[in-house]
Amino acid sequence: MSELHRTDYLVVGGGIAGVSCTEMLFTLDLDAKITLITATSIVKSVSGVNQITKLITEFQVQEQNVDEWYKSHQGIKVYKGKLMKIDPAEKVVELEDGMRMQYGKLCICTGAHAKLISESPHVIGIRDTASVLHLQERLHGAKKVIIVGNGGIATELVHELDNIEVVWAVKDDAISSVFLDPGASQFLVKQVDKERTPEDGVPCKRSKYTVDSQLPIEKDMLGSALGPDWHQALSATSMGSQDKKKTVDIKYNVQVEEILSYDQFISKQNESSDKSNCHGKAEDMKYPVYVKFNDGQIVGADFVISATGVRPSGDQFRNILSLTEEGAIIVDDNMQSSQSDIYAAGDICHAGWTWSKHWMQMRLWTQARQMGMFAAKCMYHHTIREPLDLDFCFEMFAHVTSFFGQKVVLLGLFKGQGLDDKYSLLVRVTPGKEYVKVVLEDGRMQGAVLIGDTDLEETFENLILNQMDLSEYGEDLLNPDIDIEDYFD
Repeated sequence: MSELHRTDYLVVGGGIAGVSCTEMLFTLDLDAKITLITATSIVKSVSGVNQITKLITEFQVQEQNVDEWYKSHQGIKVYKGKLMKIDPAEKVVELEDGMRMQYGKLCICTGAHAKLISESPHVIGIRDTASVLHLQERLHGAKKVIIVGNGGIATELVHELDNIEVVWAVKDDAISSVFLDPGASQFLVKQVDKERTPEDGVPCKRSKYTVDSQLPIEKDMLGSALGPDWHQALSATSMGSQDKKKTVDIKYNVQVEEILSYDQFISKQNESSDKSNCHGKAEDMKYPVYVKFNDGQIVGADFVISATGVRPSGDQFRNILSLTEEGAIIVDDNMQSSQSDIYAAGDICHAGWTWSKHWMQMRLWTQARQMGMFAAKCMYHHTIREPLDLDFCFEMFAHVTSFFGQKVVLLGLFKGQGLDDKYSLLVRVTPGKEYVKVVLEDGRMQGAVLIGDTDLEETFENLILNQMDLSEYGEDLLNPDIDIEDYFD
């Protein structure tokens, strides 16, 4: 049996949640033995933190080689390895290489893996750094790609890809439905076919993430999730056929029924006398892969990008921890699992406490950071036997991102979630410039969607938090001639 190593705090996972947890522990308990286990040679670190509002934070996410990160965290031990076993009774973990470590407190931050629509070699998922580099390789010389999915990654990809024909397959009747209502989707859809301009490459005002192709990538090892602006790295690489203009064909209300090879496609064509459902001219139809949709259409492409969400990677712990059906570790309001001294944070966990009315869990990099930091605080406070209340960041949902070059801020119940359609909407639209929507229940703001540089996020955040009765203002609440920021200051 291998030597038993000992540590006070053990964090497993080199992504945003795991590194945020480790760095917070290092700040809280300088004398403690802290250990980070990462599956790859790369970790995601956060820098340049700037608090914009109470709940919206700007920061930069950088990927670093473990050795480089360790230079500024020399009080932390770092091991590269894959967690295989946990013995909660003995408080011992075992790695794939046989190394054993006894912990005082353990936090699992091993994230989630991409849901793939098929295991075909012509279908790729976008989840971690390795998959982005693989995408870059596949894009060289490609003329046509099919993107399946309607969330943030699919939306960002459609915007970023140039010099290529894009078929975007969405299961809903509007784009980006994970985040946006049909009205906001319609506002953005006019930007879909536009080629990116040089201005699209200027530094953005929010969290920035870059992919360094020089760092070593373990292709057979699940890496940590991507951070914000991961897609901007694609602009550094020539994409598609340079003599081809970008086009986007959006197919609404479709789902993938079957993935076909060229031979399978020809076989199906020979079996059917109806060629009308084939996408493209006969002479252009020889592609490596074809997608048959549930409406009968068959579309060919150089490859398919599956961007249909993620599944938490907690199934290996099902015999020792309480998990959801999809494999997420259930944690309480102190980020603790069903086993004493075992915590979880980020995409692998499910927030099992009673949520605040205006907060919800979505597997986003912002929440990964928040959960990782809060888990560290809980681990430390439990060590010194002090109670800790749920962090204020879980009081209201707040997220900032960018779709088609437009800043997007989502606040509270931005789609009226959980209000049972008992709400009203106020909307202000300036075509091509801004889209502002607020969700009201009994005259009180419950959520908001802000697209463009509206500068309303702090005001609306406060109105959602303090639940001020806005009934007397009516539609003037969004009157562009009224400076609402000063009015409610």
